[in-house]
Amino acid sequence: MQTHDLSFPYKSRYFKLGEITSETKQVWFVLHGYGQLAQYFLKKFTALSQQGVCVIAPEGLSRFYLEDVQSRSQSGNTRVGASWMTKENRLADIENYLTYLNALYEFEVGQHSSASVTVFGFSQGAATASRWVADGKISFDQLILWAGLLPPDMDIAQAHKILEKKKVSFVFGKSDPFLTDARFMEMKALASTLGITPEIVAFDGGHEIDSPTLLKFLE
Repeated sequence: MQTHDLSFPYKSRYFKLGEITSETKQVWFVLHGYGQLAQYFLKKFTALSQQGVCVIAPEGLSRFYLEDVQSRSQSGNTRVGASWMTKENRLADIENYLTYLNALYEFEVGQHSSASVTVFGFSQGAATASRWVADGKISFDQLILWAGLLPPDMDIAQAHKILEKKKVSFVFGKSDPFLTDARFMEMKALASTLGITPEIVAFDGGHEIDSPTLLKFLE
């Protein structure tokens, strides 16, 4: 059996709060976590929009039912989530979402805005956001990794060159069950290898987005 790849045009959606105009000061691209949908994830950034920030939420290219067939038949729960990638054919997934995100950036920002750009990744979206900025095809000012870590398979030399002069922040809830001591050590080791020192921000909470902490990034 042989594996073949096929390229073809692909349509995907994204959601946005606000518009980019000549007076827009900040644009945030916010990347959701595993099993979330962009339209609901975006609502967590309403406080930013109320401060004049244009917030753009791309959506992972793979969508799925959050419960299996048997569970859905019993519960009636037909909720759908999205994912940026899995372990299956992961390199193709990464290539596809980078193509999508770069096209989205060019369409929304391109050369038409002098606004500062923040790339924000939550949970699984943190690895996606990291790979996106390290791809080197967009201009941005800060990277915020919230409840998620830098991916260990980054191109170290390229990522260092891109991130060494950028503001990088790592934000987490003190009660987040997914961020163990071992994962913290992994993050610190990779950051050291990359030659960067992320700002560490902690809040009282779990695996969630805390609005007061979020607003501090506008100060």
